[in-house]
Amino acid sequence: MEWEIFYEDLKKKYWIVFLLISSVSLFTLSPSHTLGVIAGSMVSMANFMFLQHAFKKVFGTDFKRKTRKISIFLYYYFRLSVLGVIIFILLKHKLVHPVGLIIGLSTVVISITVVGVIMAIKTGGQGA
Repeated sequence: MEWEIFYEDLKKKYWIVFLLISSVSLFTLSPSHTLGVIAGSMVSMANFMFLQHAFKKVFGTDFKRKTRKISIFLYYYFRLSVLGVIIFILLKHKLVHPVGLIIGLSTVVISITVVGVIMAIKTGGQGA
């Protein structure tokens, strides 16, 4: 399956999972939990989009030899550091509840699992 098609399908499933989890938390959990779910989901998706951009840069057809491994590793650690700082600020200042944040951070993983299960069902579980 072409990466672009897969990625678009994944984004659609992500928004469905995000809306579903956010809606459920809105009606069943406290505002702090709900804000954690929303913030975690947004941070998780932004992180995934930046990772996808890095993969396109490295493995794309327009890859230039001047792009070195060290710059890719630096970008990875910079992105990871920014993610850590954002999570630290959210938790340190008690802007969100940790459980809600964990649930929100799991939305991309849940979306990838949903897409994988749907693909397995469509192909009849026969693999690639």
